[in-house]
Amino acid sequence: MTPLEREIRTLIAVEGPIPVSRYMALCLGHPTHGYYMTRDPIGMAGDFVTAPEISQMFGELVGLWAAQTWIDLGRPSPFALVELGPGRGTLMADALRAAKVAPGFLQAAAVHLVETSPVLRARQRATLASPPAALGGGVHWHASLDDVPDRPVIALANEFFDALPIRQVVRDRGAWRERLVGIDAGGALAFGLAPDADPSVSYDAPDGAVLEIAAAGAAVMRALAARIVACGGAALAIDYGHARTGFADTLQAVRRHAFADPLVDAGEADVTAHVDFAQLAQAAQDAGARVFGPVTQGALLRALGIEHRARTLASRASAKASEEIGAALTRLAGEGEDDMGVLFKALAVAHPRLSACAGFA
Repeated sequence: MTPLEREIRTLIAVEGPIPVSRYMALCLGHPTHGYYMTRDPIGMAGDFVTAPEISQMFGELVGLWAAQTWIDLGRPSPFALVELGPGRGTLMADALRAAKVAPGFLQAAAVHLVETSPVLRARQRATLASPPAALGGGVHWHASLDDVPDRPVIALANEFFDALPIRQVVRDRGAWRERLVGIDAGGALAFGLAPDADPSVSYDAPDGAVLEIAAAGAAVMRALAARIVACGGAALAIDYGHARTGFADTLQAVRRHAFADPLVDAGEADVTAHVDFAQLAQAAQDAGARVFGPVTQGALLRALGIEHRARTLASRASAKASEEIGAALTRLAGEGEDDMGVLFKALAVAHPRLSACAGFA
């Protein structure tokens, strides 16, 4: 039994079963035992691999998106280049290298990384220890988006929203009931349902249907969109998920590159859920922002020129490296049903005066 599971069991014994959202928040963000508080989970030695770690092409194209968006916004100076959940800092390093092709972009930018994990902050500091000399505003770390200075913003969020807690409600005997985590008769952590119906949910669905409500993600998106509307700017969110709201149980845990039981070894696995891009889009629109997409990750990367970039890199590479570049291209932008290019979606949010957005038809 992990130390975090002991705490969760004590909590349940005192307060009763807890919502899935609270369980997920504890698993990932408990200040002492939370998954992201205690490790660097990224890479082959960790539990999962993200797109920036697969190939430099991903971060470079995101950087070009940021540069083109900055130009389309009228080249605001100064502006905040924000990344939510920056991983190891790889995406930002690649993005800054690529974005230097836009004259004045780096000079106008200050990088603001929103990160709660002390372990990942240390990795980011190492990765970005020597930022481009032209970077005008330096590199800064914050625990919350609220701490980023008010100014025009270009924000990036890759595999950020999937790790924010979700609520789950289940259709049971004609009513929606909150899904809870408690302790079963055998003494194991187990899912159950609240005895009282949730009157706030009104979807029509058959018994057994599961609806996921991404309240935390919507709150972050709403705050980000409100800032964009007030100060100018845009944001790009890329994550695995679905374009339309539907009924499904997508809560999952990943450990050592394989799926695991989310109720076993609390704090030792990455517990996430698929992102509902319709809910994110609605939150942004509620704040007055303009929304582009969602589109698949593959469609976005192809529109930004990943195939051309892959050819350019391969033309200067050894035969083995060229083969690896091709494999990365397929993994990032492939159109098979199990490829990241299809499973991952992209959504852009912008100030209402931005009439077009790079990568989005």
